[in-house]
Amino acid sequence: METASAARPYVVGVGAANLDIHGRPKKAIVMHDSNPGHMNASAGGVTRNVCDNLARLGADVRLISAVGTDLYADVIRQECTAAGIDVSQLCVAPGCASSTYLSILDEHGDMLVALSDMTVLQEHLTPEFLDSRAELLQNAAIVTCDPCLTERTLLHLLDLCEGRTPVYVDPVSTAYARVLAPHIGRFHTAKPNVLELSILSGREITDEASLEAAGASLLDKGLERLLVSLGKDGCLYMDRSGTVLRRKLRPVEQMVNATGAGDAFMAAVIYSTLSGFDPEKTLHYALAAGIAAISHERTIHPGMCVSLIEKIWKEYQL
Repeated sequence: METASAARPYVVGVGAANLDIHGRPKKAIVMHDSNPGHMNASAGGVTRNVCDNLARLGADVRLISAVGTDLYADVIRQECTAAGIDVSQLCVAPGCASSTYLSILDEHGDMLVALSDMTVLQEHLTPEFLDSRAELLQNAAIVTCDPCLTERTLLHLLDLCEGRTPVYVDPVSTAYARVLAPHIGRFHTAKPNVLELSILSGREITDEASLEAAGASLLDKGLERLLVSLGKDGCLYMDRSGTVLRRKLRPVEQMVNATGAGDAFMAAVIYSTLSGFDPEKTLHYALAAGIAAISHERTIHPGMCVSLIEKIWKEYQL
């Protein structure tokens, strides 16, 4: 078995891989009616998207997820392979439908509503399956995951990696943040937004002081590093060494698709860690990667690469 120390360091993603279907109306949406618009379908899922962006940045990435035996599974495999993700560790569930995420955007590209079906992931990506991939996980440089896993599987992942491999997580939503809250100190790096941070910390956030206090409370619980997404106001960075940074880039004039920004951000954080970047440069890369993502109609910007990130950083820095 290849190890991170003996060969090139690799990252393992454990979590959702699904087909993303996005619909965007040509003009303001009319509820309870059929609306002319544009449809786009591509492989998605939080962890898969992070892995896709990360592979395009040149990292060695392995994906552990669950898929069915349908056409959607073929699309997921094909797009992962094309991006450079190793999909040999997937759990294949015969006769099952692959995970699907359906979102309806408004005319500006912001999400109005979404539906997700993660049944195959929650029923087949089990602690027992992770045991069969334990060596791969324990020899990785970083494991990145999402809380679409069942709590039982998530906790087993933390058990397998504890003391060996740092685990990164994006809370994804306030509902999932509630699942993560009791265990947040067992992760190395987390990337919540303000609402998710409030739930993770159990604190009301009303201003900058309460924002930093909430972040500090997670570090006190054992979290090593925190990056809080502040939307148009950029990002707050905090770590256990005492570093506190707040950075933002110039606003984007036209957002095409907001759904992939967080995944690109997390991928850039992981890439920066593998590259040994300091917190300042890490934030620069992460924010620029987020802008790259929202500038393209697909969940993953097909041109995602280090040179694109550096170009965007130079163009949008304040």
